[in-house]
Amino acid sequence: MSDAPAWGLVVETTVGTGERKHTEAQVVAHVTGSREEALAELERRARSYSPTHPLSPRRRRLLRVGDGFLLVVDGAWQSFVTRFTVAELLEDSAAPKAPEPEVAAAPEPVADAAPPAPAPPPARREPELDADGVPVRPAWLGRRDLP
Repeated sequence: MSDAPAWGLVVETTVGTGERKHTEAQVVAHVTGSREEALAELERRARSYSPTHPLSPRRRRLLRVGDGFLLVVDGAWQSFVTRFTVAELLEDSAAPKAPEPEVAAAPEPVADAAPPAPAPPPARREPELDADGVPVRPAWLGRRDLP
């Protein structure tokens, strides 16, 4: 187990336009190691980041701030900002559980029986189709890994 801190790389970006313009944030990656290593990865991502808005960028400025970077992109009518922040991860409710330490078990007696056959793969369920052959339920419906 490593005692190195984990860092979250956070991107806050302007989305929408006009009255619907607002900022959304997401943790795009985690880095285990020093703060400097996390900042180096964050800078690499900030330099290659291509925001959705503006559609026709006129000027792009990347600025370093204490905890990350600030990208300001000027469009024809408005400026859009993206903030890149490195933050130490203190808690994660969805982090995988640490494995339980294994306890050495006494060796089992060897039997002359053949090893059990592997379990068959789960049956694949074919999607329900309408008369035109289009799935009744879209494949993406109910997925939790999509925004």
